[in-house]
Amino acid sequence: MSTSIEPKAMLAELVGFNTISDLSNLDLITFVESYFQSHGVATTRVPDETGMKASLFAQIGPEVAGGVILSGHTDVVPVAGQPWDSDPFTLTEREGRLYGRGTCDMKGSLACALAAVPEMLAADLKRPIQFALTYDEEVGCFAAPPLIEAMAVLPRAAAVIVGEPTEMQVVTGHKAICELHTHVRGFEVHSSLMHQGVSAVMTAAEMINWIAAQTEANRREAAGTTLGYEPPWTTLHVGEIRGGTAHNITARDCTFSCDIRSLPTESQASWIEAYMAEAARLADRIGKVRPEAGITVEIVGAVPGCRAEENGTAETIARRLTGDNGTHVVSYATEAGQFQDGGYSTVICGPGSIAQAHQPNEFIEVSQLAAGSAFISRLIADLSK
Repeated sequence: MSTSIEPKAMLAELVGFNTISDLSNLDLITFVESYFQSHGVATTRVPDETGMKASLFAQIGPEVAGGVILSGHTDVVPVAGQPWDSDPFTLTEREGRLYGRGTCDMKGSLACALAAVPEMLAADLKRPIQFALTYDEEVGCFAAPPLIEAMAVLPRAAAVIVGEPTEMQVVTGHKAICELHTHVRGFEVHSSLMHQGVSAVMTAAEMINWIAAQTEANRREAAGTTLGYEPPWTTLHVGEIRGGTAHNITARDCTFSCDIRSLPTESQASWIEAYMAEAARLADRIGKVRPEAGITVEIVGAVPGCRAEENGTAETIARRLTGDNGTHVVSYATEAGQFQDGGYSTVICGPGSIAQAHQPNEFIEVSQLAAGSAFISRLIADLSK
């Protein structure tokens, strides 16, 4: 392996690893480990329970507090069924754009940081740069909490920069997300005697009507607000539903999935509590008709929002290095809120546009990759003062 790799070449290496979330990311992690080791930089793996995936952290610079963590996820979303014009896992350049799965979300950011390792080592860093690479961000941000805990062995960083695609704008807030799977168990009878049974489908429909009503109430309450979020209210959305066997049988089972994307100024726990209370209310009612009936709710994942910080260190650093003084928030979730919950000052700032994320023919502009690299260079200079 070459000990010096330009950002575009590094991006080609990273894109070449198929790290769709239901696959292992270990080949990519091994590559990054070897790259660090070729520069004499120690790394630490944080494996998942299966041993098929791992996070990784590393540090360059002195063993002192006050450094900066560069954070990014290694997993990407699927490509199945998407009309790609080139191989998603081969970096392809066309008309100033670099195409490939993960180019924008978010291997472009990782490529900028990793390619700068020789520059970091050559600098006279007064405070360290730490790397935090995760897995499974796209399916629930499951890896960040154990990685954050494991990184406690390092000197405490003053700031975290999550390199999600923001076109190098400094994003200081995003919504929380909670994914809930709900299973309604009914009791089958002929629909002409529906009063003697319980329809799981119709009960689920009541729950979904409640979900829709919450979103509508939030929309009305938010009328005229200027929080910057799109939309500027908490949303509850049902994306999947399955149930029933025939039009003339009260359905025995119905399952559906719901996500709650709450404003970071609101309590995610309170929204989950309200959801559970409504499920319990309906379960009590149908249980009185048939004791076999009931409702179970599984919390698949709950990712906290990122909150704007008053005089936040991460924001101060990112604004100084980018010159961006605008106010930017987003409605999608990242690992930033988890770092904040871990006690770190955190912002989101990285190359590329979220408009290209998860799309067929995903790309990052060559100019954005250059902007990301320039940001890293300025960070190195800043930490060398």
